Amino acid sequence: MSAGGIPERASLREWREALDSKRVSSVELAEECLRRVAASDLNAFLDVQPERTLAQAREADARRARGERGPLLGVPIAHKDVFVTRGWRTTAASKMLANYVSPFDAAVVERLEAAGAVCIGKTNCDEFAMGGSNEHSHFGAVRNPWDRSAISGGSSGGSAAAVAAGLVPMATGTDTGGSVRQPAAFCGITGLKPTYGRVSRYGMIAYASSLDQAGVIATTAEDCASVLSAIAGFDARDSTSVERPGEDFGRELGQPIDGLRIGVPKEFFGEGLAEDVRAAVQAALAALRELGATLVDVSLPKTELAIPAYYVISPAEASSNLSRFDGVRYGHRAAHYDDLREMYCNTRAEGFGDEVKRRVLVGTYVLSHGYYDAYYLQAQKLRRLIADDFRRVFDTVDVVAGPVAPTVAWDIGSRVDDPVRNYLADIYTLPASLAGLPGLSVPAGFGERERPVGLQLIGRAFDEARLLRVAHAFQQATAWHLQRPA
Repeated sequence: MSAGGIPERASLREWREALDSKRVSSVELAEECLRRVAASDLNAFLDVQPERTLAQAREADARRARGERGPLLGVPIAHKDVFVTRGWRTTAASKMLANYVSPFDAAVVERLEAAGAVCIGKTNCDEFAMGGSNEHSHFGAVRNPWDRSAISGGSSGGSAAAVAAGLVPMATGTDTGGSVRQPAAFCGITGLKPTYGRVSRYGMIAYASSLDQAGVIATTAEDCASVLSAIAGFDARDSTSVERPGEDFGRELGQPIDGLRIGVPKEFFGEGLAEDVRAAVQAALAALRELGATLVDVSLPKTELAIPAYYVISPAEASSNLSRFDGVRYGHRAAHYDDLREMYCNTRAEGFGDEVKRRVLVGTYVLSHGYYDAYYLQAQKLRRLIADDFRRVFDTVDVVAGPVAPTVAWDIGSRVDDPVRNYLADIYTLPASLAGLPGLSVPAGFGERERPVGLQLIGRAFDEARLLRVAHAFQQATAWHLQRPA
């Protein structure tokens, strides 16, 4: 137990109730989080500034003293280090931006600050959000709180590990091809990727602009609903932001799911799915059936094409987006060069890590003259076919369910020399990303070596409320989300 009787890993709701009952102040909660972060050995945080944190906490306490209330007012949060944050370092876990301090806040940071959330710090991630293991950070790998020899998942592994270990009750993440859902699954917590365009990307360091989406990592679906309600909404500064009215994404929580039709794609349970993961996910599906949902066998035949499509489109967009990091305007600049071209080359060679270089090279190749039509254009056609598969399936079902990843988290270092094997681990998360659909990972048990397994739920575009309703019903009937790492 800790400040105000808050357990080591409490839900956002429990933190808020402690504040509302005046058992604890926002300053005390912030101090407790800072203590936990300082004592942690997970390498989950890249920048912590206690003075800024406590100033925000004092302001939250003052707002509460004036009678203000809100689901996030005074509650601690952490931000993935690809959201620019005024006054804090924003590095994207790269040497290229190792000392960059932003003069402005990302839209997500603005909205959460307006809601009264208190920033504890910036969390570690794969460099420029490129990776699925959080081993591709210039500042070292994040360790999984369930087993410190295991990866935390990526790219939002720092946020996932921080929530799973109880360092903070909620954190932001980004999901391009599964980078919220997969680390949430590997760390035994809940992770939500909203519909593409639901949340502003303004101030989010871009990886693949047509795929990147801000997401939420927390203990429960109810917590994710509270955070999404605060950060969703149109933003004229983001050309991909969708004009939709604000929503209470928790409005369907507590409603029964009997009568809902849940599609189970056969392609998600074929060759390559580990037996321990299969058993946990099938048990979770059985629990949904017991709650009254109807399981329906469906097919997403283009699933296997998601990997080649994604690993053409995302590197191509990364090549374009990262061209700005050239040593001229901001970020790292090589110390030794003889001319402008050599400065560019040396700066990028020194500033980018191996995984970023790999993707930039692939992306530059597929966009080059003579290859654009053969690779990039064909990948975009496959993307449309994958979206069409989902449209056909959602004509007959309400939600699609399956595993998040083919295996549980693997050991740190065991796959660093086999990038293709890492890419194949994204097979179940990529289709929803390519189709722009909302996806959610909820804890669903444990597999080999007692490492967590996640159940993935995918919904229709802009149907997050229903997705959260199903996840909440599952969590009310099970206790996997209540398990704590030692």
